[in-house]
Amino acid sequence: MQHAINWFEVPAKNFERAVGFYDTIFASPLHQGEFGGMPHGFFTDGEGESVGAVVFSPNHQPSDKGVVIYLNTGKELDKVISRVERAGGKVVMPKTDIGQPGYIAIVQDSEGNRVGLHQPK
Repeated sequence: MQHAINWFEVPAKNFERAVGFYDTIFASPLHQGEFGGMPHGFFTDGEGESVGAVVFSPNHQPSDKGVVIYLNTGKELDKVISRVERAGGKVVMPKTDIGQPGYIAIVQDSEGNRVGLHQPK
C-alpha cells in the first residue's frame, strides 16, 4: 500500500486567518492559490508536491467533532506546539508519547478544527 492519505482539506471560515495560523505554527508559509474557483492554502511534502490544503468554500464547515488528520512536524513538535496559542489556536491534548510511532498532540486551529500533530521517533 502506498500512503493512506492521498489528499486532505482543512475547512476555513476565515481563509486569511486560517492560512496565517498554519503559516505561524509551522514557521513556513503555505502557497496560496485557487482550485475549482475556491481559495486554497497548500501544504506541501518535502519535494514541493501539494498534499492537502486549507480551503474556503461553502461546502466546507470547520468542526471539532469530525475526522482528525495528523500533520507531520518532523522533529519539531515542541516548537510547533509552542506557536499554537500565539497563532489563535489552543492545545487540546499536550505532547503525548505513543510508544514506537513517536509523539502526538491535538490542537484546535483558528477555525475550530481539531488537528493532530505527529513527531516520529
